[in-house]
Amino acid sequence: MKDNNPLSPHIQIYNWHISSLVSISHRITGVINIIAVILIFFWIASLFLGTDNYKVVFSFLNSYLGKFLMIGITWSFSFQILSEVRHWFWDMGYGFELKTSRISGLFVIFGSFLLSIVIYLFGRNIF
Repeated sequence: MKDNNPLSPHIQIYNWHISSLVSISHRITGVINIIAVILIFFWIASLFLGTDNYKVVFSFLNSYLGKFLMIGITWSFSFQILSEVRHWFWDMGYGFELKTSRISGLFVIFGSFLLSIVIYLFGRNIF
């Protein structure tokens, strides 16, 4: 007799959890961070081609789109760092309880936004 049960959770009935959201976002921000590091490397390497190329990139970063990009990259690094701290605790054997996992996931999400704002405000006061 054949069972009519689905073999895997259907997208319509699957409930998202904080841990799955943080896990997927952790992977996406990892890719974004690699691309960002490569772009930062090329920006620094453009100094070898002369200061004119460096100034063009610097003027782009002072535009609204450039500032948005830098704030987004700052958030991506902040999210990745906090998510890695969460994984460190897991590697030590802490935080596997459902309630603790939810709290740490929310801490990663909201903490990354807060850390990005703090870094932005800190950078505005220095430059």
